[in-house]
Amino acid sequence: MNIKYYTGTLVFSRQYAHRVNHWRKRQWCISQVTSEYLMRMEDVLDVYDLPYDPRHPVICLDERPCQLLGDTVIPLPMTPGQPTKEEYQYERHGVCRLFVAVEPLAGRRVAQVRPRRTKEDYAAFMQALAAQYPQTERLRVVQDNVNPHTAGSFSQAFDPATAWALKQRFECHATPPHASWLNMAEIELSAIARQCLNRRIASLDELEREVLACVKERNEQQRRITWRFTTPDARVK
Repeated sequence: MNIKYYTGTLVFSRQYAHRVNHWRKRQWCISQVTSEYLMRMEDVLDVYDLPYDPRHPVICLDERPCQLLGDTVIPLPMTPGQPTKEEYQYERHGVCRLFVAVEPLAGRRVAQVRPRRTKEDYAAFMQALAAQYPQTERLRVVQDNVNPHTAGSFSQAFDPATAWALKQRFECHATPPHASWLNMAEIELSAIARQCLNRRIASLDELEREVLACVKERNEQQRRITWRFTTPDARVK
């Protein structure tokens, strides 16, 4: 094998760059494409293909955990030619949950920072989401297929009359297992994370202020999401 040595490091020549590195691996979400998977996928894609209807808006909902981290030493501010310097050690102040719902065709989103991810937290966020759309007949919600994302959460959080009235406001569509990439809310969460979750935030209140400021700015700019993967594309693949 044509191998060169440089300052103690093993360097391979270009002609061997295409070879398989058996010691390398990456984690990936590997889906089992069953008939149930295909039906749920096409259901979500058909919802995305609907024309804009303000009486029945399509909304994508997702959530993500957020760590609350504080500094043990006050960071050194940036100077010309030098980045901010922070101590590698940090203090843990617990975790919380960021809930986000985005209406891709209207460029509108709603967010809440909740202390936990229980059925009550999900129900409270859905109630807040419904309150943002008082004039709509029903909200078409695309969400991941996880335990709290059911109408039973409304019954656990509210009295029967309130839970039933809230259930009537939603038409829910679940993504297949291991197919959260079909949920456009993940795109919105990624944008929010790049803008305001890329640093240490020590308290839930501070995190909420940062997230809501980011959401307010994106709503004012009416940042829309253009989805290009359709049912015919899925059938070809």
